Amino acid sequence: MKMSYRFAQKVLFKHCDPAGIVFYPRYFEMINDVVEAWFCDRLDAPFEGMHPDGGVPTAQIQATFTAPSRHGDHLVITLECTRIGGASADLAFTATCGEQTRFTASSTLVNVNANGRPERWPDRLRAAINREIGEN
Repeated sequence: MKMSYRFAQKVLFKHCDPAGIVFYPRYFEMINDVVEAWFCDRLDAPFEGMHPDGGVPTAQIQATFTAPSRHGDHLVITLECTRIGGASADLAFTATCGEQTRFTASSTLVNVNANGRPERWPDRLRAAINREIGEN
């Protein structure tokens, strides 16, 4: 069974433009915060332990913004891993506030070595991601 990861994000002053709504690049920062928390909380792979020897940069991202978010809103950003490849993984995101969807997004992460070159997922991390997408 596919699992999803839910991340609570209050919209802070730093996320907003002068009109008091989220400036859209800040959503990408929020998405990265969700990914980092997912790696730590669910995959037992905190970024601070990964980055000296490589990392998981975003190779592709796209988003659809369906409604504005305002300072003080409480978002829930849901992450689902939809595919794992040899060195990459596809993720899907949905951000809601109450019953209203604020944005949806998808991205591809690539596992890279210290030289920035794609490298096959380590067995332990691959197994953890497979558990998230309901594969053995």
